[in-house]
Amino acid sequence: MIAYRSPLRKRRREAPEGVWGGRSEAMPVAEADAAMPKPNLVFIFTDEQRLDTMRAYGNERIRTPNLDALARGAVVFANAYVTQPVCSPSRASIMTGLYPHTCGCVANNIPLPGEIPTIAEMFEDSDYRFAYHGKWHLGDEIFAQHGFTDWISIEDGYRKHYGPGRDPTAHCSYYQWLVAQGFTPEGGDADFAVFPRRQNAGFPAEYSKPEFLARTASRFIRENREHPFVLYVNYLEPHMPFTGPYDQMYRPEEVTLPANFDTPPHPDEPLKCRHLRQRYAQGSGERDLSTEAGWRRLIANYWGLVSLVDESVGRILATLSECGLDERTLVVFTSDHGDMMGSHRLLAKTVMYQEAVRVPLLMRIPWLSATPGRMDAPVSQIDLVATLLDLLGQPVPGTQGHSLGPLLEGRGGPAEDHVFIEWNGRDGEPEPREGTAERASGSAIRGVISPDGWKLNLSAADKSELYHLAADPLETENLFYSGRHDAVIRHLSDRIRRWQEETGDGVSVM
Repeated sequence: MIAYRSPLRKRRREAPEGVWGGRSEAMPVAEADAAMPKPNLVFIFTDEQRLDTMRAYGNERIRTPNLDALARGAVVFANAYVTQPVCSPSRASIMTGLYPHTCGCVANNIPLPGEIPTIAEMFEDSDYRFAYHGKWHLGDEIFAQHGFTDWISIEDGYRKHYGPGRDPTAHCSYYQWLVAQGFTPEGGDADFAVFPRRQNAGFPAEYSKPEFLARTASRFIRENREHPFVLYVNYLEPHMPFTGPYDQMYRPEEVTLPANFDTPPHPDEPLKCRHLRQRYAQGSGERDLSTEAGWRRLIANYWGLVSLVDESVGRILATLSECGLDERTLVVFTSDHGDMMGSHRLLAKTVMYQEAVRVPLLMRIPWLSATPGRMDAPVSQIDLVATLLDLLGQPVPGTQGHSLGPLLEGRGGPAEDHVFIEWNGRDGEPEPREGTAERASGSAIRGVISPDGWKLNLSAADKSELYHLAADPLETENLFYSGRHDAVIRHLSDRIRRWQEETGDGVSVM
């Protein structure tokens, strides 16, 4: 290993006061050291990947040899949470260190405002080169922005969300590559042809989006091996349409159904979840999810998509090794949210159950004096920007997250409950109809996870929820209305109220 000293152990100074309404505190900032090569960051994240999809999280049936290898040399966070279980809001937090209600991205397809900086715009070192490859979903999808100059896009489905002055006839990078390979798009219209997601999903693995991103990311790494860089790579997979070139890799009878697949709905389950369950039972795309066999086939396909991503991740990590960059590159792997994939007989995200809000999080930090291994303390993706800047020796601005540096060094994490989750909109769910369960579909929710295993979700329009995750990890019994835990509810409700005050959240859920 090269002679790194963790930037966390260097001289510290006060970070500037926060400008977004969040907490500011003394953040670790590295002194410049001309003799030490500057570290790189490769941040890899998927779309809609639940926690239990690799060996590090207990699944030994899905073939993920590259993620398994990454996990063996990484910090494995066992309880990492998103800020909101849907794409755009979660991505906004990952990129900015701000909660969705602060940066304004409270629902899908709300563009990230230009005046709000991403991590790429927070760097104070002009030597760094910045790349974003893959799905963006924060506005102006195919156009370089927010400090990233090497921009590779894979989606043509967000044209109606482009801002003024953007060319609506331009195609994404993946479209151009497919055409160059001789493929013909089967979607769109005479004025604008597209490769629909289902057509992409039918291509052989060597023409899939993950393979394309492995190529582009590897190209960027090779071109910048002599320069410090930050590379973000985001996959669409294993997101719907839940089909791909490896649909036959796993037999349905191999699939392990979630332990809470057949758990009867609790009498105090939110109405929103009951409505969604009814809708999914009617089918998802071409699949019948009214039967166990239908769920097994869907889950088998989902596993195949996870394995497809794993191959691409392996290609990127192999390129780092080929270029001799392993020892000075921080590698992160996570997802923007999970997927119910049969838990509580639900599918996809948009709910507050663990399977939707908890995600994989691996950090390979070569210059730590000792790899901490598994971290059980609950952490939030709101902390990623502050932590990564800290680890890379950059000044940490006043984001709404905390650096996890002290936790990584064995000095403990934040003193108070600090994992908060929000829900702000219905994101594609049907408009509510009077007298039906759909009335609650769009209600706001604010939740908190405590270090001692309690989870509280407050809603003013639907059922609130309290789970003791330490005793009931499958969330089968909502204790909120039991009358036995009023002190816990009062304490956690107060934490939510104070967090809302600290972050300028005016939504009423009490």
